[in-house]
Amino acid sequence: MDYDFGLANLGPANGYATTVDTYYYASPEYINTDHLYVKNNVYHFGVVLLEMITGLRAVDTNRPSSQHNLVEWARPALSDKRRLQKIIDPRLENDYPSKEASKASTLILCCLKSDPKNRPSMEEVLAGLKQISTIRTKS
Repeated sequence: MDYDFGLANLGPANGYATTVDTYYYASPEYINTDHLYVKNNVYHFGVVLLEMITGLRAVDTNRPSSQHNLVEWARPALSDKRRLQKIIDPRLENDYPSKEASKASTLILCCLKSDPKNRPSMEEVLAGLKQISTIRTKS
């Protein structure tokens, strides 16, 4: 798989590029218009963060059909603390700070907003990650 994450900005001078070749990482506006913008990368990064917190791939046809698309399946759980605990990577064995997991889920939701105007900038994402700090195991 080829993930863009900003490389499209190095593409043709007219700003049009087709380097994002995977539907499940692509932002809704890219899917609808085939144009790449700065906020597309924020969406891509949100998908990667979601993969990190769940331990699952963005798409996996081996999961039940309702779970093939990680973003669609996980989005409702990201805003509910009880449901969030159920989608966090079970390999962590509940050994993670729940406050930071909740902050991470909020950041992921912001990155995955449908309207790119409502997504944070990458600078704001970085500030959010710094706020979350290093995820440490419980003492």
